[in-house]
Amino acid sequence: MIKHFAVIGNPVAHSKSPQIHLSFAEQTGLQIEYVRVLSPLDSFPQTVISLHQAGYSGANVTVPFKLEAFALANQLTERAMDAGAVNTLVFNANGIVGDNTDGAGLVQDIEKNIGVNFHSKRVLLIGAGGASEGVLHPILEQQPAMLIITNRTLDKALSMVKKVEEKGEFKFVSVNAYAFDDLQGQEFDIVINATSVGLTDTKLPLPEDIFAQNALAYDMMYGKETAFMSFAREHGAQIISDGLGMLVEQAAEAFYVWHGIRPHTGSVIASMKNL
Repeated sequence: MIKHFAVIGNPVAHSKSPQIHLSFAEQTGLQIEYVRVLSPLDSFPQTVISLHQAGYSGANVTVPFKLEAFALANQLTERAMDAGAVNTLVFNANGIVGDNTDGAGLVQDIEKNIGVNFHSKRVLLIGAGGASEGVLHPILEQQPAMLIITNRTLDKALSMVKKVEEKGEFKFVSVNAYAFDDLQGQEFDIVINATSVGLTDTKLPLPEDIFAQNALAYDMMYGKETAFMSFAREHGAQIISDGLGMLVEQAAEAFYVWHGIRPHTGSVIASMKNL
């Protein structure tokens, strides 16, 4: 029996999720239907409920509905609770389960595909919005030596640090919030841009010597050379990557949640680069 899935967003026409999941299904011999669903901005709950009632097995959630998906789910995984947002829904007889695969996707892409381990590294996470929150705990689970969160609005970064401290699970990692000005004289092995400034080509106010020797500069956006990536190229980052691998890896994690099968991602990432 064919199982039905969707990606829900607004806008959603650009989403590569159908191609990715159909590639996984072909690879694993599963029969699925996976479609894009444009939800009106004021009707996300109704959109999800209608899919559930129509017999869909699950859905991915993209901008701007990840917080609404978190509120709508009647059961949340631990990683969804850590992230405070949901990007993967599972529909079952008991209702709607909310999960978040973004952080797992980021860690898989950086460690497996790029070959850079977080363990004992100095990590800078730029941004304190939903994208940053979604990857924070999975990064900390890899036991970096330190993690600094920087943001134009320092209060948001401080709030993220406070939540980490209250949870008390990551006492072995030095976690702090810095304003951009506080980054002078600091070097990092992994610098991750989790902001959306790439949409407008806005430059981040980073010091030119922020990248340590052999540093990775990673932009969670994909599909273009962002101002952050250009800055990293000009100022000594050894490895520069966009977030296409993260997109495919978080989809693979959602595929595993739904089907219990973990697909191979390398060939799918390569094919997505050509779209």
